Amino acid sequence: MIAAEVPTARRRRSFVTRGVGGFIVRRLLLGLLTLFLVSLVVFAATQALPGDPARAILGRGATPESLTALREQLNLNRSIPYQYTDWLGGLLVGDAGTSLAATRPVTELLGDRLLNSAFLVLCAALVSIPISIAIGAYAALRRDGAFDVSSSLITLVLAALPEFVVGVALIVLLATTVSNLLPAVSSIPPGTAPWADLEGLVLPTLTLVLAVTPYVVRIMRASMIEVLESEYVEMARLKGLPERRVIWRHALPNALGPTFQVIALNLAYLAGGVIIVEFVFNFPGIGGALRDAVSTRDLPVVQAIAMVIAAVYVLTNLAADIATILVTPRLRTRLR
Repeated sequence: MIAAEVPTARRRRSFVTRGVGGFIVRRLLLGLLTLFLVSLVVFAATQALPGDPARAILGRGATPESLTALREQLNLNRSIPYQYTDWLGGLLVGDAGTSLAATRPVTELLGDRLLNSAFLVLCAALVSIPISIAIGAYAALRRDGAFDVSSSLITLVLAALPEFVVGVALIVLLATTVSNLLPAVSSIPPGTAPWADLEGLVLPTLTLVLAVTPYVVRIMRASMIEVLESEYVEMARLKGLPERRVIWRHALPNALGPTFQVIALNLAYLAGGVIIVEFVFNFPGIGGALRDAVSTRDLPVVQAIAMVIAAVYVLTNLAADIATILVTPRLRTRLR
């Protein structure tokens, strides 16, 4: 009897593994398809921009001969399908092309800036995610109490404020004559690691935290309340389980599923919203690179930054789906 049950348990575990593995493979394929469609849209949008990149580089005084020579050098005289396939093939091997304005490889031009922006987003995520989950869960456990009402009001106000307004307000409060505690701008020289100026990272990180936290707090609170009122939580309580065990083992894991989806969306939003925050605090990230590239019509740089943001969206959503399955018993059961 026991010998027969062991293979059965093994078969069940392998079946669950195949179910989760198949789901991940499907999501990866869907993510690749999404990136391909995004590449079509990004390339078409940049090609539709008014103006001539060659003239933007050489200036209004350029001669027709110099313009023609530059267009041939940059392959701008080739057909649109050829330019797209050449650009897409370069992306697949890690070559995003050459900057039209700086005449440098895009990967070399954006390397330090991508690292700075990634570190800023990582700091904001490490601070905002645990705080948001804790506040939302505690507010649900103290539903309609003083903490719940005050946190709901504060998060509602913060959610209504754009991040540049939050950033300017923090500068006024913490970096001017009101209380000159922190620097108003970040001073990270080229080639220097972003953690070399930790004081300059405080205000940009705090701005991103305040921009993301309200949404995660509110969805965590709503999800936790729904789970606490569910039948399986009531059954666990009727069985006499301690309240702490009911919360940590039954309520919290199931409430984290929808929260992970919102966290993924907000982290992906940070990849694009960080551009505005970087502009406010003069942070040397992809925000400044995108601003300069748009003003000089540097299409390879614009295309590369757009694809990086799209890839962040795909990867964060894939990670959220996997995390949701791992923490939610009901979803693991459905994949068997």
